[in-house]
Amino acid sequence: MSADLAGRPGPSDLLHPAARGVRLTAPTPEPPPDGRTHTSRPSAPVGRTSPARAWPMLAAVLVLAASVATGLRIGTAPVGWGDLARVLGAHLGLGNEPLPPLTDSLVWDLRLPRILMAALVGASLAVCGTVLQAVTRNALADPYLIGVSSGASTGAVVVVVLPLAGAGALGVTGGALAGALLSFALLTALLRRTGLDSVRIVLTGVVVGQLFTALTSLVLMSSADADTTRALTHWLLGSMAPARWDAVVVCAIVTPLGLVVAWLCANALDALAFGADTAASLGIDVRRTRMLLLVVTAVLTSVAVATVGAIGFVGLIVPHGARLLVGPTHRVLLPCAALAGAVFLVWTDALARVAFAPREVPVGVITALIGVPLFLAVLRRRGDL
Repeated sequence: MSADLAGRPGPSDLLHPAARGVRLTAPTPEPPPDGRTHTSRPSAPVGRTSPARAWPMLAAVLVLAASVATGLRIGTAPVGWGDLARVLGAHLGLGNEPLPPLTDSLVWDLRLPRILMAALVGASLAVCGTVLQAVTRNALADPYLIGVSSGASTGAVVVVVLPLAGAGALGVTGGALAGALLSFALLTALLRRTGLDSVRIVLTGVVVGQLFTALTSLVLMSSADADTTRALTHWLLGSMAPARWDAVVVCAIVTPLGLVVAWLCANALDALAFGADTAASLGIDVRRTRMLLLVVTAVLTSVAVATVGAIGFVGLIVPHGARLLVGPTHRVLLPCAALAGAVFLVWTDALARVAFAPREVPVGVITALIGVPLFLAVLRRRGDL
């Protein structure tokens, strides 16, 4: 091999060291021409979570706990810290004296499931956005922008409105999953010849999203009565109001499982961020890994949509902010993005509850008002606007 070829970096040299799962140290320097020796400090092992990257996750956990506690007090009927502690203590078996039924139901049956659902859905959507941006190598990828949320909404509405297998929680989730997979399959088919270009995937995703939005409207107008249409229209805008404990349990099972699967594929995500050829040269089964990650994304999105409707821009905003804090290594980025997404949606839902009290604004409206300017900023930064 010639010296010129030997000096070129191979595909593995282009990959972030943490993605290769190895521990690197600085190479031993060659003796200088003057014969003097120079000492250099070896670099720290790569692949571990440094304290500089660990503190944002610890801070996010503390902020999330504080956000949940504060969110339980916020609303048209404020609840004091003492009353909040008594309600939680009574239901957790700590022997506290229970409060009047109205206050107890307000905290335990309405606010707590709603806030926990907001945290779980925010984490799910943030993880989905992080995974999609790595798999498609597109900083603008998001379940809402590429039409996956619209497909999931169509599947859920079809199960609710039409006399199919029943409109229970599992039936609606199954319909949402089928719609999400169908929309992503259509998007992939449309982009098969042109590739996953940044602007092209967004434009094609908008087309796919509008198609499924039209199908949803068609199903509603042709088969639903006035009350059902009104309720589903409000739900499709994204609202935490329908959250109940049974739905929270489903999300509490699916969301951690999806996060664990994505986290176990962190090295593959680091490689895929550099392209399919680089990932394949490192021994990664690109096709199988992509399929697994896309199915995980579709499952997380469908569970979120089946419960609270389509909430946009969370998967776009949060991953970019998390990368600024902890860097692009997915072993650290994924849990940080999940925590940041949970905090973001908890506070967004709190704003939706109190901004126009006593009238409640769908949380999807608030996330859109925040997300659109940031989406335009990302486009301008990339030179696409």
